[in-house]
Amino acid sequence: MTPVVLITGFLGAGKTTLINQLLRGDHGLRIAAIVNDFGAINIDAALLADAADSVIGLENGCICCALQGDLLRSLRLVLERSPDLIVIEASGGSDPRGILEVLSDPILTGFLRTDAVAALVDAEDLAAAPQRLRDPLWQAQVRAADFALISKGSLSPGLQAQLAMFRKPLISLQDQGIPLALLLGESGALRKAPEPGRVTADHLASLEWESPLPLDPEGFTAALQEIAPQLLRAKGWLRFAPASGDLHLLQLAGQRASLSPAPPRSDVTGAKLVLIGLREGFEPEELARALDQSRRIG
Repeated sequence: MTPVVLITGFLGAGKTTLINQLLRGDHGLRIAAIVNDFGAINIDAALLADAADSVIGLENGCICCALQGDLLRSLRLVLERSPDLIVIEASGGSDPRGILEVLSDPILTGFLRTDAVAALVDAEDLAAAPQRLRDPLWQAQVRAADFALISKGSLSPGLQAQLAMFRKPLISLQDQGIPLALLLGESGALRKAPEPGRVTADHLASLEWESPLPLDPEGFTAALQEIAPQLLRAKGWLRFAPASGDLHLLQLAGQRASLSPAPPRSDVTGAKLVLIGLREGFEPEELARALDQSRRIG
């Protein structure tokens, strides 16, 4: 299934800027971006003249699709290009739950899965209009997200304290850059698995954990609940005992976690996970120890 990342946020928060950076990031992925307007995307004018079905192929293998009406139609168009990842820009004046409902349509669930939802929070806008925190639409955009990405500066301690009520991890784009490992998840983190404990950015740390043995379901559930407070992201494949041969895909983003059937993989006999969290408070040895206890013995 093709993973989908949804970028939401209020008008002018910087969603298109973020998508431009994703399209040109050093990740080696064929990204399909579905955007509201080609105008703000950094695309050569000659390519715009040759656009077919509102889809443009970029030099690095990525594509861009202008969202004109039906999201289902746009998704079908980009799926025909077999991208590694689809990034959707939600309108700044819309509730992203509408898009999430489309992505959960039974017609699509066999082809797509929602990988992460990121909300852009404009620090300049909040400083000038702190009443934005009480706006129902603004709140809906943040509540739907797994992460809040702070754009256009830093938040004051007072605003940070008020944002804490949403219980979302806050990532500063100004100080820390685009958190590719969080946004790309399995597509990026597992494709280029980091060394255990390696810092993937100044503010992020990661751990790759593997088990040659299948896991005890109850033991793994207990371990995940124990280590979840340290995690922003967890992605990977699991087999549970008794070893039936079934493989499962674990996805954790923020407070949202899911386990779904996965296609067979000969290189996973027990488990292969990548865990990502904020560097401060991320304890690789503690995480590995908790997961080691979930291995099936005997």
